[in-house]
Amino acid sequence: MQETWRWFGPDDPVSLTDVVQAGARGVVTALHHIPPGDIWAREDIAKRQRLIEEVGRASGSPLAWSVVESLPLSEDIKRQTGDWRAHMEAYRKSLTNLAAQGIEVVCYNFMPLLDWTRTDLAHRLPNGATCMRFDLIDFVMFDIFILERPGARAQFDDDLVAAAETRFRAVDDEFKSRLTRNIIAGLPGAAENHSLSSFKEQLALYGSCDEEALRRNLRAFLEEVIPHAEEIGIRMCCHPDDPPMSLLGLPRIMSTEGDYARLIDSLDLPANGITLCSGSLGARSDNDVVGMMTRLGHRVHFLHLRNVRREHRNLFGAFHESEHLDGEVDMAALVAAILSEEERRKQSGRPDHHIPFRPDHGQDILDDLTRRTQPGYPAIGRLKGLAELRGVIQGVRHMRYERSCNSSSADLQA
Repeated sequence: MQETWRWFGPDDPVSLTDVVQAGARGVVTALHHIPPGDIWAREDIAKRQRLIEEVGRASGSPLAWSVVESLPLSEDIKRQTGDWRAHMEAYRKSLTNLAAQGIEVVCYNFMPLLDWTRTDLAHRLPNGATCMRFDLIDFVMFDIFILERPGARAQFDDDLVAAAETRFRAVDDEFKSRLTRNIIAGLPGAAENHSLSSFKEQLALYGSCDEEALRRNLRAFLEEVIPHAEEIGIRMCCHPDDPPMSLLGLPRIMSTEGDYARLIDSLDLPANGITLCSGSLGARSDNDVVGMMTRLGHRVHFLHLRNVRREHRNLFGAFHESEHLDGEVDMAALVAAILSEEERRKQSGRPDHHIPFRPDHGQDILDDLTRRTQPGYPAIGRLKGLAELRGVIQGVRHMRYERSCNSSSADLQA
């Protein structure tokens, strides 16, 4: 498993020097200043690459740009409207330029309009740490009573609507403004920032785009991009919906194991792969994340390892981001499944047998609480997550080594 760290570029408060001290050697980044639909020029890619490598050399700890997260798709591509064909060609050229610089893994998502969504970016925990949280009642309150989306009320049961209305009448304007900012104002990795009015306009453009249409558009994207990626040596990996349910009436098509199986089957080429995000998928009670790694692991090109604590007994509801080893996902079992997949790849001679992973998100603890970092991306909280994951990885490897030694000893005695 290759340790990586997400870095948002030169303006990220968590610096490349911090990455070096964390011990990760792979950097996950993107050219966030380039709008979706534009070409990533080779010289811009090379400039970012040099910056990363120079910091590594200066510290005596080699750093490399290991994964692109994300090369964003324009909304035109997702809807097949406007300049989508030109944007598709620009996407292919960007991949060509990335491959020319030796970058082989590109993460993307096919979520309409929103990247990932939380209602609270600093939920206070009993121990004083803060984390990101999704509250379904707050979200329904926003959808019906702040956004006032047509038809929203009919999409929720009466009890949920009543609870949302009661809360709406109880909270002040500051709470409502903060909730609105949290949901629509743009989060790390999002392609655009929105005001409430511009968000309504963009949302209306998806009015005729249902799940079937979005799946069709994803298929068109794959058919255009994946054979090209295969030819130039890039592995594409689609991130799941976050959260993995329909929101604001927008279609969501990458939320379950069935969705990923459909993705793989739609274009059966090795370059057509998965970003397995244990936190996103773990927010749904019917997702068996460890089983997904076991059954679909041959197409997992990138891993986001984080955990969530579900606050609901239904298929989907409120959840918050827990410590990496303390949540709904059995992280030790997931790591064991990942290491098994890596061993299978090594035995079959696959050059990509080391799967890059990053400690995804993290709780704000200690000095994180007074530093202004990207929501969900504190320095110390992620370092804690990485340290915990390292311990699990070494523990699983040691257990397998002991088992192998005991087996060999038994064979000799026999």
